[in-house]
Amino acid sequence: MALSTKLEMRQSQSLIMTPQLMQAIKLLQFSNLDLAAYVDAELERNPLLERGDGEPSGAAEAATDLLPDAPSQGEAESFAGDGGEAGDWMKNQLDSSAETIASSMDTDLGNVFPDESGVAPAPETALAYAADSGRSGGGVSEDYNLEAFVAAEESLGQILTGQMNLAFADPADKLIGQHLINSLDENGYLVQALDEAAGQLGVPVARVEAVLAVLQTFEPSGVFARTLAECLTLQLKERNRFDPAMATLIDNIDLLARRDLAALKRLCGVDDEDLADMIAEIRALDPKPGRAYGSALVQPVVPDVFVRRAADGGWTVELNSDTLPRVLVNQTYYASITRTARNDTERSYLTDCLQTANWLVKSLDQRAKTILKVSTEIVRQQDGFLTYGIEHLRPLNLKTVAEAVGMHESTISRVTSNKYMATPRGIFELKYFFSSAIAATEGGDAHSAEAVRHRIKQLIDAESPDDILSDDTLVKMLKDEGIDIARRTVAKYREALRISSSVQRRREKRGGR
Repeated sequence: MALSTKLEMRQSQSLIMTPQLMQAIKLLQFSNLDLAAYVDAELERNPLLERGDGEPSGAAEAATDLLPDAPSQGEAESFAGDGGEAGDWMKNQLDSSAETIASSMDTDLGNVFPDESGVAPAPETALAYAADSGRSGGGVSEDYNLEAFVAAEESLGQILTGQMNLAFADPADKLIGQHLINSLDENGYLVQALDEAAGQLGVPVARVEAVLAVLQTFEPSGVFARTLAECLTLQLKERNRFDPAMATLIDNIDLLARRDLAALKRLCGVDDEDLADMIAEIRALDPKPGRAYGSALVQPVVPDVFVRRAADGGWTVELNSDTLPRVLVNQTYYASITRTARNDTERSYLTDCLQTANWLVKSLDQRAKTILKVSTEIVRQQDGFLTYGIEHLRPLNLKTVAEAVGMHESTISRVTSNKYMATPRGIFELKYFFSSAIAATEGGDAHSAEAVRHRIKQLIDAESPDDILSDDTLVKMLKDEGIDIARRTVAKYREALRISSSVQRRREKRGGR
């Protein structure tokens, strides 16, 4: 076969992932917090974007606002077009509001500071005043946040360092103590071996042990322990409850985990009542004393969708407007700076900024509509759950919703990721409503896996100490209720619910009587 170069014409179809399409896909799977951070970054990068927090005035009246209000058909087509169409739309807007634009462009942006004596204020004063008066005309800004003045939460290391500075006077002991503090994990346990710490610090192990003995008396009780048994021992010693029987119980803590109460009574030499009191004392201790300090702030779940009971007995689905960023495209500013562009590079940059801003606004609007559309279909599918409870949660998959709303399954997967719905029964992630189907006996309707798990928990909670339900018994009871399920599936669901086996539950309930 001869090798040669030649020209060929081929016709084919391919999907091109444009930057605009990639942006729309990325926005679709963002949570409301990620979306807010992304929009903030775009506002900082693009000079044509503005945040529409309040009522538009002046130049903002000529800006384009698409969220949360839906655009008109003409405006939407204008935004979707190229730069020329956007320019024509802008020209029409400018012609109809020339006086407003002229008055808005006469604003003096240089007079920012209150001090007009000619002496520049301190940088921190200038920044503070600019933040307060930049958008509210000298008054208190709407963005004024009292939470910014709340004292930061002290970490576990800071609390222990303060106690260490009072407990030790020798600088060498303070250095050892600070090293051990830095070796704690988030639960307050010492993760580094003492001989390793002594080798790093160049001191005898006995001195490190002496410093550790003092550190183990600090608050919270139980810190600097190296094992769970040592952590519980430190807390019991502080309460003056570490007697020989309790020491034996701590040494055999694995038997307590297995609920082997008979062996514990024999080893500790106590009766049922004393053992029950000892176990109650153990349960009152904190196995992770450091977890309550210095942890990252937990962000509350903010629902993206609200579901409320309608007057006609149905359900009303609406978006949470607080999670929808309002973004404006300042067409007036674009018209002003385009006239002063000096070369093609500047004009090209401004055109790119305008197209990017219009695409962002359109993508945000499309994201909101898609979330509302998918959420409405989920509510329609799970009407029984909203009305009667989790036992009536229907099995649902992405394909069912995708076919109902006319979208691809991957789109539904992105929409339901990190999005939450507030219902009369609580706040749930949208993915919660999707669960696998478990077949029903005699050809009945399939059951949701989540509903079956809930039913298993109900049966176990209602069992008596004299009649503990085994997995085989649960299978039989569920089949009597029309649920065709295997024993291994029952065991898997039980373990997912963190419910112990029937043998362990029998020991626990008999020991608690």
